[in-house]
Amino acid sequence: MRSVALSPQHRQEALDALASEHLDVLVIGGGVVGGGAALDAATRGLSVGLVEARDFGSGTSSRSSKLVHGGLRYLEMLDFRLVAEALGERSLLIDKLAPHLVKPVPFLYPLTHRVWERFYAGSGVALYDSMALLSGRSRGVPRHRHLTRTGARRIMPALRKDALVGALHYYDGQVDDARHTMFLSRTAAAYGAHVASRTRVIDLLREGDRVVGARVKDLESGREIDIRARQVVNATGVWTDETQSFAAERGQFNVRASKGIHLVVPRDRIRGESGLILRTEKSVLFVIPWGRHWIIGTTDTDWSLSKDHPAASAKDIQYLLDHVNRVLVEPLEPEDVEGVYAGLRPLLAGEDEATSKLSREHAVSTSVKGLVVIAGGKYTTYRIMAKDAIDAAVQQMGTLLDRRVPECVTDDIPLLGADGYAALWNQRQALAAAHGIGVGRVEHLLNRFGTLATEVLDLIAGRPDLGEPLAGSDDYLRAEVVYGVTHEGARHLDDILARRTRISIETFHRGTESAQDAAALMAEALGWSDEQREREVDHYLKRVDAERESQTMPDDETADAARLGAPDVVPVARQ
Repeated sequence: MRSVALSPQHRQEALDALASEHLDVLVIGGGVVGGGAALDAATRGLSVGLVEARDFGSGTSSRSSKLVHGGLRYLEMLDFRLVAEALGERSLLIDKLAPHLVKPVPFLYPLTHRVWERFYAGSGVALYDSMALLSGRSRGVPRHRHLTRTGARRIMPALRKDALVGALHYYDGQVDDARHTMFLSRTAAAYGAHVASRTRVIDLLREGDRVVGARVKDLESGREIDIRARQVVNATGVWTDETQSFAAERGQFNVRASKGIHLVVPRDRIRGESGLILRTEKSVLFVIPWGRHWIIGTTDTDWSLSKDHPAASAKDIQYLLDHVNRVLVEPLEPEDVEGVYAGLRPLLAGEDEATSKLSREHAVSTSVKGLVVIAGGKYTTYRIMAKDAIDAAVQQMGTLLDRRVPECVTDDIPLLGADGYAALWNQRQALAAAHGIGVGRVEHLLNRFGTLATEVLDLIAGRPDLGEPLAGSDDYLRAEVVYGVTHEGARHLDDILARRTRISIETFHRGTESAQDAAALMAEALGWSDEQREREVDHYLKRVDAERESQTMPDDETADAARLGAPDVVPVARQ
């Protein structure tokens, strides 16, 4: 499949096409489900548009636990079908669809009771392993094994001796959620979808009782356009209720926002080679390996405040620290926390007879002609959700199309960067020698871009200064900033520091020491004036200050008020 760059020019061409063409499907929302739906529809031969109000994955889809998993807790709920479905998707992503972005990750499950718990939990993990094969695919990860306390502490010396009597060692999948979500939209564009970020829906178009498209505003220029489509798919996650309101009818289900926060700490603060899954009084707590860092999460609390910028409070942070410290030899202190991020899960609050509930986790509504609403769900099963949404859209279109629409084929469509990844990985030493950079750098690029890493290396070959690390972050090259703008749709400094890279959560300065260098590189690619460049930096610094302040507040209300102290960037209009 040919690579398509989500460049500034490509975005403009997409907006022009959206204004002039009559689409088969318009997808609202550039998160993982929206990107998946656009890819699903495009690979069925439908004409497709995808609009996102902010950046690809800027909501829930970049703020998850970064796991692709079946969910051990669902086994206790006896929801075997959901677990098997999710494990099948895990295998598909690791083995075929996105091997450059989704990797096996090990976990220890500490046992605190002798005999019965090993039998009970061991049976569950054995079933978990076996159910991965029910989809007819490979398991995608190594099998689990039982460990003594000594064996477990050999893998995780950080564990207190009295915190366990033994352990289970098993594997799940890990994903860079923001990059994977962006790759979905970029792959959809490669198959012909018209993709545009920073394009906000401000109304739905109606003809009689049917939705026939949407009016959108290009937030970069202020231009408003009407996009006409035979079917509109609302895939806006926690914003579902707001988007439904444009249809001037009461939605068939409500989406409740549940806040989950995560902490990021340096790898040397917890000695060990495996992740941890720990039981809490409410749910489970994960300690997840993340490169040179650990991710610790998550919480699960109702959130009814700003959905654009969910805030973590001091209470949230202390909750996670208290729980993880119960099992650590050397407790973590607040000063050990490099980064904090908060996301909102879209949970279904209720359904009625007009809603088709397709699994325990997600539902589709077609109560308004011309409009499909997909809500709920979990990151791992995004492809199933997208398939269900487009199946419903195709059924709704009926006679509006003069041809038969094929079935979903996304289980056989690798994302850009996946084809040939294994071969290029095997050649990484030769690749490093040819480009005069370290093997570690090449591995880093391959695990972020897959085979498209060669495009990043080409940038460096043409401009050697781009092969230097970005100021304030040795883990990322300056070329990655430029590539993020010219090929991955980044429009603002936040997009680069928070999503194309993870500098905002992987450094103690949270990106403030990288902001000037990154903004200067972006300014060249986007044609920013000096004023706009400084405006971007100023906004980013204020954002970090507001987030830091919110994380000292005692509760959600005060944390939200502090976070709202940093407004969104209002771009300088281009002439």
